[in-house]
This record gives sequence, C-alpha cells and structure tokens, in this order.
Amino acid sequence: MAATAPAITAPAVTWEVTDGIATVVLDLKGQPVNVISRAVKDEFIACFAALADDARVRAVAFFSGKADNFIAGADIEEFVTLTSAAEAERLSADGQEMLDRVARFLKPIAVGIHGACLGGGFEFALACHYRVATDHPKTQIGLPEVQLGILPAAGGCQRLPRLVGVRAALDMILAGKSERAAKAFRLGMVDELVPPAILAEITVGAARRMAGGWRPKRKRRGGIMGFLLDGNPLGRLLVYRAARKQVLEKTGGHYPAPLAALEAVEYGMRHGIAEGLKREAQLFGQLAVTDVSRKLVQIFFATNELKKDPGIANAPPPVRVHRLGIIGSGFMGSGIAGTAVAQAEVDVRMKDADLARVAQGILAARAILDDRLKRRRITKYEYARLIALLSGGDSYAGFGRAELTIEAVFEELGVKQQVLREAEAVLPSASVFASNTSTIPITRIAEAARAPERVIGMHFFSPVAKMPLLEVIPGARTSPQTVSTAVAFGRRIGKTVIVVQDSPGFWVNRILAPYGNEVGHLLAEGASIEDIDSMAVRFGFPVGPVTLLDEVGLDVAVNVAGVMQSAYGDRIVPAPGPGIGALVKEGRLGRKSGRGFYIYTGGKKRGVDESVYGLLGIHPNGGPRPAEILQRLVLGLVNEAARALGEGVVRSPRDGDIGAIFGFGFPPFRGGPLRYADDLGAERVVSDLERLAERYGVRFAPSEVLQEHARRGTKLYS
Repeated sequence: MAATAPAITAPAVTWEVTDGIATVVLDLKGQPVNVISRAVKDEFIACFAALADDARVRAVAFFSGKADNFIAGADIEEFVTLTSAAEAERLSADGQEMLDRVARFLKPIAVGIHGACLGGGFEFALACHYRVATDHPKTQIGLPEVQLGILPAAGGCQRLPRLVGVRAALDMILAGKSERAAKAFRLGMVDELVPPAILAEITVGAARRMAGGWRPKRKRRGGIMGFLLDGNPLGRLLVYRAARKQVLEKTGGHYPAPLAALEAVEYGMRHGIAEGLKREAQLFGQLAVTDVSRKLVQIFFATNELKKDPGIANAPPPVRVHRLGIIGSGFMGSGIAGTAVAQAEVDVRMKDADLARVAQGILAARAILDDRLKRRRITKYEYARLIALLSGGDSYAGFGRAELTIEAVFEELGVKQQVLREAEAVLPSASVFASNTSTIPITRIAEAARAPERVIGMHFFSPVAKMPLLEVIPGARTSPQTVSTAVAFGRRIGKTVIVVQDSPGFWVNRILAPYGNEVGHLLAEGASIEDIDSMAVRFGFPVGPVTLLDEVGLDVAVNVAGVMQSAYGDRIVPAPGPGIGALVKEGRLGRKSGRGFYIYTGGKKRGVDESVYGLLGIHPNGGPRPAEILQRLVLGLVNEAARALGEGVVRSPRDGDIGAIFGFGFPPFRGGPLRYADDLGAERVVSDLERLAERYGVRFAPSEVLQEHARRGTKLYS
C-alpha cells in the first residue's frame, strides 16, 4: 500500500562508496514517505548498473533517508491511471524485472529497515540478500495489497513463501497483514532485529561479511508440521484447500484478490518462480481494473485525506492532550480509557459513582493492554509503563489538569447535563468537555454549560478498541479549537474521524434507523431471523441487521429508536406488535447479556433463540421474497443517507461513505451507500423506492435529493 509521489526534481537515489561498501539511500525530497514510482524505478536501475560497473564496490548497504519510513509501497497515483488489464500487467512485469535485477545482482545487498516497509517496499527487501530491521514500533513489515483489491505483484507471492513457508506467507498475503518487526523476525521475514541506533552499523557489517564470502543460513521454520505441510507438494495441497475455504468464508466471494493471490502462490510453487512471476503479473492485470479494486482504492484515498483534514475550515492548532478524564467506567468508558492509553499513551483518570465500578472499569481498560501483551504487540516493560497511566476514583480528584474529559454515562439528557455541571466546576478553564452520546443533540447538552464553546460530541462505536470510526459533533456554540482538538485526539488514538452536524442520530445512527426499523416489519410479515440476516450478509455486510441489533444492545437500540421516531416521524414507523422492547423487559439485551434474538455462550453466537418469536407474537412463514427483503433493507438506508447528505449532516459524500463503511460495515467493495446509489443511478433508485412506497407506505418515499438527481441525471458525487 502506498502514497503519492510527484515528479522527482532532485535525485531520489544517492550513494557513496567507503572501504568497498556502497551505502545507497532512497529519499524522495519534499515527501513524507518513500514510494516506488516509474521515475524511482529508473533511478534504481541506473544506480545498480553503476554499482555493478564500479570495481571499488564489493557489496551494497541500502537505507531509507526518511526518519520513520522505509518504503511505503508503490505510487498509487500511477496505479489509478491504468486503463486496461494489459497495461496493468506491463506495470507489474516492469516492477518484477527491476527486482529480478536486484535479486540477481552479483554483489551482495544488505538492507536496513526502519519504519513502514510495505507492499513494493517489502518486495524490494525480499529481493535483497540480507535484511536487518529495527525493533521500533514504527517498523511495520508486510504485503497489504489485497486491501486495495490487488495482489503483491513484484515477486511478493513468489519470494515470501520460499523464505518463510507457504502457511506463514499465505497468512500474511491473503489478509493483507503487516507485522511489527519482532514478529517479522520470528517468522524469518528479516534476518536480524536491532535497536535503531545501530541499524546502519549492523547492516554495513552484514554487507561486509557477505563481501568476504559469508552467506546467511536460514532454517526451515515450523518444526515437523512445517516440513509436512510446507515442505512437500501433498502437504501444500492441504494448505491451499484450507486457505481457499477460509477466504471464501471470510469474504463471501465478494473480493477476488485473496483468491487470485492464493492462485499466484500455488502456481509459482508448482511451476517455478519464473512461471510464477508471469502468472502473478497476469492476475494483477486482471484485478487492477476491476470495480472492486477501484472502490477499495477510493476508500484508501478518502481515509488518507481524512487523516489530514482538521475537520473545520481555517482550523486553529489543537490543544495537545496529555491527561484525559473519563466519567463513567462502564463498557464504553473503559473502552475509551484503554484505547487512549494503548494508542496515545496519555494519563487517564476514571470516575464513577462508587469505587467498585471504577475498579471494574480499570480492569476492563487493562484488558485491552492484556490483549496487546498476549499478542506481543507490546513488551512486558511497555505493559507495566502503560498500566501505570490508568487510575480512578469516585470523585473528581485528578481532573483539574485534564485537557480533555469525555463522559460516557447513561444516555439521558438530564444525567449528562448534571455530569457536565459537576465537571465544569473542577476542570481547567481551557479544558474540552466531550459527550459520548449516540443520539442526544450536543447543543441540548451544552445548555447546562458555563462555557458551551468548549462542549462537543465524540461518538465512539462499540467495542471501542476495535471499531475504527469516531463521529465528532460540534454544538451550535462549539469553538473551532474545540473541534480541532477533538479531531486531533481522535486520530491520535487510531480512529478515522468524521465531523458531523448536530442533529438527531448524527450520521451513522440516523442512516441506520430505517435499516434496523425494517427488521421489525419483515419479522411481522413472516420473514425468519436467519433469512433477514443471511440476505444482508450475501449483500456484503459483515453481519445481518438482527445480529447487529444484538451487538449494539437491544436496550440501546430501543433508546435510539425512540429518539429517531420522535425526530423523523413517519419515516421510522415501528411495526405492529410489542417490538424489541418486549425482549428488553425479559432481560434480553443481546450479546452482552447472553440472550437477545440469538443465544450466546462465552460471548459466541450459538443460534437463534426460537422463543423470541413467541415474545414478539409472530410466526415465521416464509415472508417476503429474499430479493425484496434485501431491497427494503438497503434502499431505506440509501434513501436516508441521501436525504441526510442533502441536509448537510456530513460535509461531503466522502465523509458519509467512510462513516457507513467504518461505522457499521457497509460493504467496502460497494463504496458506501452514496457511491452505491450513484452506481445504480438516481433514476433507478427513485423508481424502486416509489414502487416500495406504493406497497408499504411513506417510509419508502424517495428523498428530494434523489428525486432531483434523477430529474437532472446527475450523481451525489460531483
């Protein structure tokens, strides 16, 4: 995966020769990261040709000139200009040819890796003869190409399996993984792991040893299972079958890139590296021009743009948060606390009504760090240091120095206003107060504030540690610096941030409201829970809407539904019958209580709880046709998204689609609900909605925004 490189105005590749060792440095001037573009390829080729002819040079040591980046990958701007499979195949073949020259270079090459070494950057490292990496957390190594709907096509599908074994290579390639350097070393992806301070010394030393005739000896990894599965064709056949099954289960067949990468690996291991490279290039050519890849690349560009977007025009510099206050130590509060410590390493002080709750919250926050330690994402020394940043109590002691305080208390206006009054009495005058509300307008909460300009919404999604989206919601009087502070902190803790207008449901919950509401209507008409969920999953959602209700929590869903019905009236008409409130009264809150629509054991879904039908007073008898189930779920969501965009709830279609994809899993390969509407065409969407409205009522009436685009023949994306 990569960034964008402009035309190179100064040499990107430079070198000097000392005592027979050529030290080569790649540094794209004026750019934050190194990427491999056509111009860089030409410089690479010229550099290695010169080094080959230079009699002084006995070996090469290669480095990046960037402080915290090795090579981020290929230049995606060049990738998106490809117009045919043949052109894409040629681009891949050119990259393979360049790296083949590196691999066959007669003088040994040692490479020193610090920072991101991804995609084409790692493929270059694989072609070198010895790899040294720093143990710094910023050193991430991997092949994330399938996340863009393509595959590693500069030899990655051929060289990595031969280096670390087929199983380990497929695990990385098919998931688009990147690994921290410590794990990369354990897997055999790099030969040495060193502190950053001695990277240059160790890499040059390795080059010098190889110049003297020494060659690294690499052991087969994985023990007896490695030999049985990676070391012979029959064993590899079992690995390929298992990998194919796993990919299909995970992707539902919607994403062709992982299966193509599997084919490239399998073909190369069977027919040799030369034939494997040809097949790799052919498959890349086919993938590069697919609609799926184009959509995933659009998402990549959108998320990169959001990383630089301060969230408001002419934004003042944000306040740097060193100390964070959390009010409410329940599921959300502890999740925010643990994520903030793990990602931003800030001091976190938690507060709740009694010490027992605070203790539980601190334990839940620590569980996020426990998981990182277990996965070897942090060392035991880092773990001890981060744990020390968590504290709490039943008073506001310690909040007097917090630059940011986030409340995560019960979703009730009066409660949140009372917490705001209490907090303002002790917080510093310049401190920001954020509400983690999912539906209550921030302006209403801020009515209780002495300084409403410092009050803002920060809507996290559950579970906080895993969900990538954060909605930042300015109130009517929120200051620009408060907005930029909330956005900047959200990014520091690893979230993709969108700024959303202060209106009921904000963006995600608003556009989800028709989707969740339609579940009740479908159930009332005889559709089964399994049919509703399976149709959504077939469309590409990670889970169906019924499962999503269980995940969110049925008590939360009832509360949100009440707010949305009050705000949007006849568009969110509940189905006849007792509704999911009947399940909440029975203590069925979804996954968190072990029972909802489904039964959960040990946190895992075990199947539909058939007694739900009786509680809801309904009987599954086939219901609407599957195609109609899907159309009613999706078009209601798309219609509300277009309407909310027209009202300015999000600043752009980009923000809206990223919010839907990262907030509740709208299928990325479809680009988001607004991009999906453009692909269908407004005229078709309006026609389908009008037909549904005739049968099922005003909740399907097409929005004015879609009607206007249908009349003009225009798109939501300009």
